[in-house]
Amino acid sequence: MFTGIVQGRGTVASIEKGEAVWTFSINLPNTEGLERGASVAVNGVCLTATEMDGDRVLFDVIQETLERTNLGDLCAGDEVNVERSLKMGDELGGHLLSGHIMGTGEIIARTDVGEGVDMTISAPLSMMNYIHEKGYIGLNGASLTIGEVVEHQFNIHLIPETLRLTTFGSMQKGDVINIEIDAMTQTIVATVERMMKEENPEGKS
Repeated sequence: MFTGIVQGRGTVASIEKGEAVWTFSINLPNTEGLERGASVAVNGVCLTATEMDGDRVLFDVIQETLERTNLGDLCAGDEVNVERSLKMGDELGGHLLSGHIMGTGEIIARTDVGEGVDMTISAPLSMMNYIHEKGYIGLNGASLTIGEVVEHQFNIHLIPETLRLTTFGSMQKGDVINIEIDAMTQTIVATVERMMKEENPEGKS
């Protein structure tokens, strides 16, 4: 489990592209206490550390993950958001995330607002039932509060500290972003939809 509080940026050192699995070599901002088999969120995707050499850690990524997330778009030298898995007793500063990405969105607008940044994200219509103003969302592994929601788009406001710790400061219009909807929100929406269908089984208004 993760909190969505990004701990820093890692840098992709290399990518070995196999037929079924890609192996990412990533320089992490902090590997203290990290062991082989540990979980690390990379751009919000839960990955397992397979080998370590100092701050450089290897992760294997299967094709389904490459297709569902923006990891398949990465190149050597790119930066990624990094969060180590939550440990018992850690402060929960964001909201609980599993590292299981639902899909991707696209940044369709970016505006500097003082020292912060406002972004408008376009998301697939299949996700919009879960995206509500003032709710939480995981974007590239960062726990963020949703702003205005209009049709298949929503806004977020990024404060200077978030821009400093994450890759959002360098992200631009057209960039693809990983989206995770937390399990509690998915459960609530699914429950409400089921109850509505039970109360109105024939779809009458």
